[in-house]
Amino acid sequence: MRAAVAKRVKPLGAAVGGIVVCLVLVVLSADSPAWDDEGSAALVATFTVAILLGEWFQLAGPRFRGSAPIATAAALGFVFTAQLPGGQGVSHGSVFILAVTASAMTVVALLRHLTGREVSPLETVGRFVSVAVAAVLYRVLHLGQVRGRPVLDDGLEPWQRAVLMLAIAVVALLADAFVTSTARALLRAAWWQTFKDELRSSFALSTALAVTGVLIALAVPPLGAPAVPLFLSPLVLTLFAFRRYVSIRATYLQSIRTLARLTDVAGYTPPGHSERVAATCIAVGRELGLPERDLADLEYAALLHDIGQVALVDPIPGGATVLAAPADQRRIGADTLAIVRETGVLEDAATILEHQATPYRQLREFGEEIPLTSRILKVVNAYEDLTAGSPKPRAREAAVERIYLGLGYEYDPHVVDALLRHLKTSGSSR
Repeated sequence: MRAAVAKRVKPLGAAVGGIVVCLVLVVLSADSPAWDDEGSAALVATFTVAILLGEWFQLAGPRFRGSAPIATAAALGFVFTAQLPGGQGVSHGSVFILAVTASAMTVVALLRHLTGREVSPLETVGRFVSVAVAAVLYRVLHLGQVRGRPVLDDGLEPWQRAVLMLAIAVVALLADAFVTSTARALLRAAWWQTFKDELRSSFALSTALAVTGVLIALAVPPLGAPAVPLFLSPLVLTLFAFRRYVSIRATYLQSIRTLARLTDVAGYTPPGHSERVAATCIAVGRELGLPERDLADLEYAALLHDIGQVALVDPIPGGATVLAAPADQRRIGADTLAIVRETGVLEDAATILEHQATPYRQLREFGEEIPLTSRILKVVNAYEDLTAGSPKPRAREAAVERIYLGLGYEYDPHVVDALLRHLKTSGSSR
């Protein structure tokens, strides 16, 4: 027990020590604020607390890109704030701002790790990159403030300054998306598709963060430090609303999983069949660069793809629909589709299920529109049916050989290749 605690405490001590050294170097480099000025000290303290709290209360959920909107908006406001009430320029520079931001992010990440909360180093680095890009573009290139030299006038009208800060904030947040999508593309998917997915999933929130950071910077000169919590308060409400949404979605998915287990409990399919199909479908979908929204619909469809078997009088041996006659496959698919459409809320998943039994040759020879998600479900379900969930290499090799017999006729070759890449990466096949 003591060894485990020591193992966790040592990284924290090393990180905090490094942070202290960093801040000491900043102070010695004359880049720190004038601590005898109450207004400057209060402003720095307010921004630091906002970043710390924002990093602690993050937005996270299944298949949602983790983010810390309060911390990001506060850090951007910290970068853009160049004047104090009364027209006095701030005495700290970009180096100090980045040191404080990095210190706050690192400390909170380690504290979250020690308390068992989820931590994503990639997303933390992405947020810091966005702050660094904003600091370089605004404080170094625009204001020419390498160190803590007060800048009283940049020669721009207020509206011009606001537009410039907003543009820089957008570029900074794009840099965050670029870094995270590049890192994720190295692991699973094409970069462009991953980058588009990042932009699509974070566009609305990123817009709010950019606007909030600019508003804070514009409001500090007349209001002082209270402008920071004042303009961050809408993001606090957004945080609570998002957490409620994640909770509702988790309950929704749990209900679908419970319904999917009906065929297992009734003995129509092997235990865990739908869960395995869903997990493999998601992995193959990521290999093919599907966006997160399509992956969610694919998961719902995969969990419910065999629910139509409950209408059978005589169960299929092993629940393997791939071994059933084509007419039986179509009948099971029709029953599944009818049950899913009765819910009234799974129309996208129903569209996937509508084509789950359609042979690939219908697309290749007759141009019939078969969604990629349906083709993924068809291949993965066939693989799981043929292996019957067995982890033995012989069963898996036999399943792949059987699928190859229908390559280009029943199954999409690109999907089969993605499945094989996943199996190789996960160590499922030898």
